[in-house]
Amino acid sequence: MSTYTQILYQIVFGTKYREKVLLKDGRDELFKYITGLIKNKNCHLYIINGVEDHIHIVTHLHPTVSLSSLVKDIKLASSIYIKENNLFKDFINWQEGYGAFTYSIKEKDRLIEYVKNQGGTP
Repeated sequence: MSTYTQILYQIVFGTKYREKVLLKDGRDELFKYITGLIKNKNCHLYIINGVEDHIHIVTHLHPTVSLSSLVKDIKLASSIYIKENNLFKDFINWQEGYGAFTYSIKEKDRLIEYVKNQGGTP
């Protein structure tokens, strides 16, 4: 028997001190970078979006990937990427911790619409 999961996660985390530093001009590049990180972990990304001080990720995790390790890897790698590429000049770091919420697959379309409306470009 193979492994099958159907758990939809919404992950939310913000900038250090909730500083409004994720300017719209750089968000697409950040989102593309994070998309690559998620795909490299064999997870399925439904949508990523955000505003000046936080981002939302809706994803399905590969059964071999833990939520905490995925978020840690995203935050660490994206923080380095932002700083090395001077993507957001006032970015200090991500805040400690994160929010993660699970949803029924029946809620997928509603959740994707909610995240689309968070600002930026889906």
